[in-house]
Amino acid sequence: MTTSRAGRLLRKPEDPQRATFLELFFDLAFVYVLTQLSRVLSQDLTWRGAFHTLVLLLAVWWVWCSTATVPDRFDPQRPTIQLLVIATLVGSLVMAVALPAVFGAQGLVFAGAYVAVQVGRSIGLLIVLRGHELQRGALRVVIWFCVSAVPWIAGALVHGTAREALWALAVVIDYLAGKLRYLTPGLGRSPPSELPSAAEHLAERHRQFFIIALGELILVAASTLGVSGFAPDRTAAFLVSIATTVLLWRIYIYRSGELSASAIAGSRDPARLGLSAFYAHLVMVAGVVVAAVGAELVIAHPFGHPEPAWVAVILGGPALFLVGRSRFEYVVFSRVSLDRPIGLLALAAVAPLMLLLPPLVAALAVTAVLAGIAISDAARARGRPPEPPSPPG
Repeated sequence: MTTSRAGRLLRKPEDPQRATFLELFFDLAFVYVLTQLSRVLSQDLTWRGAFHTLVLLLAVWWVWCSTATVPDRFDPQRPTIQLLVIATLVGSLVMAVALPAVFGAQGLVFAGAYVAVQVGRSIGLLIVLRGHELQRGALRVVIWFCVSAVPWIAGALVHGTAREALWALAVVIDYLAGKLRYLTPGLGRSPPSELPSAAEHLAERHRQFFIIALGELILVAASTLGVSGFAPDRTAAFLVSIATTVLLWRIYIYRSGELSASAIAGSRDPARLGLSAFYAHLVMVAGVVVAAVGAELVIAHPFGHPEPAWVAVILGGPALFLVGRSRFEYVVFSRVSLDRPIGLLALAAVAPLMLLLPPLVAALAVTAVLAGIAISDAARARGRPPEPPSPPG
């Protein structure tokens, strides 16, 4: 492929930055992916189960991030780019199907699909960029994914602690590669110009994935109610879960969610700020995944005997969300509203008491804390001009 043909695949600066239908279609797979992750955690509410879920979340999140950057750099209307994204969608669904048994019999299916997706997509870009200056960047990515493929596949061939250790190493390699901008001997590291920097596109992709995560929470809550039946206590628990979902959306979108594109565009280093926003969203999505497990427990056992693990997920999911949301606010405004840490302290303060009360009461406590934060946001904005973004330098 000549340089001119490769160049035609690139997204032009004057092209619309809005996310495309191709990207929305790709995101649909991750409703199922996140639902399966919640299932992994709900099957094993222990520290080991939480570690398993974290490793798997980091893996699927990296698949999404690696794919989300493709339409940021390349024209999503080109059949070659569409084929790469759709192939990744299929691989992601294979990974998702294997998730509940990934630390058992389906380990090789998951690891094989992950490596095939990451290495295959990267090699595809390397081929289509033949002769273009960006081919060096694609080569760096291929090399790093081939390095992490070794512990991924090796881990799938062993069991127990050995698999956990090797897959944790694989995740560390993948994320370290991104942090180091794919620093490779003889090739250097990717310059900032090769990193995603289209502000409106990045911000919209962030928002879309968070909405996908909330969709997973709604799906889990509705499915649990359907299985449990419309008893008054379970219906009440369902309504509380939906109210919590609405509050998570409201707190997320308020100002920071609305202004993230302007913050990224106004930063002196848009690529670095966009990466910070990616990680903030990772924490928020983790919180929603945990919250979905809590919603399932509350709806299925609204007045059941509370267990420490139940209280941990019911309160811990929203707490994780607030941590990520605080980081996101700092990315946009270089400060954190006081009501965020106050909300975290309130959740921590009520946790011991929730060990003595039914799960539905714990869910109501979460809703009350989130409602207080949402009301505080609204009161702070009333009668004042909108605060402009002021990202950290």
